[in-house]
Amino acid sequence: MARIYAHKKGKSGSTKPHRTSVPNWVQYSPKEVESLVLKLAKEGRKPAMIGTILRDSYGVPDVRLITGQKIAKILGNNQLSGEVPADLFDLLIKAVRVREHLNLNKKDVHNKRALSQTEMKIKRLMDYYRKTGAIKKEWKYTPEVARILVSGGR
Repeated sequence: MARIYAHKKGKSGSTKPHRTSVPNWVQYSPKEVESLVLKLAKEGRKPAMIGTILRDSYGVPDVRLITGQKIAKILGNNQLSGEVPADLFDLLIKAVRVREHLNLNKKDVHNKRALSQTEMKIKRLMDYYRKTGAIKKEWKYTPEVARILVSGGR
């Protein structure tokens, strides 16, 4: 897939092997994996980091294969997901940091463009999440709201 703002093709990288069943070397039951996910979430980890920790430290190749649910769904069912989804929150962090940089460096035109692009990504993602019901319909992005959310840590 092509990139949005660059005239390049997509990033290359490895992909997970296609599996339809749990490998026989996995030692954990679905309940144990779910409790590990909840424990890591209570420590303040994001869903992507939880998946990486489970893969590298616990030998869990795919949470969805074992439990039947994605990590974000498990967190949502246990009221541990944040007000906004993790990818949107990461974009909010980026926008806040670029805005703070621009307050100190007024003439940095390259980062003015980067802020504009990041805010457009936020708006597109908000539209998608409003349609799917992941965020409230009346939730709006403003730099002040983003700064408050980021300083609160979710």
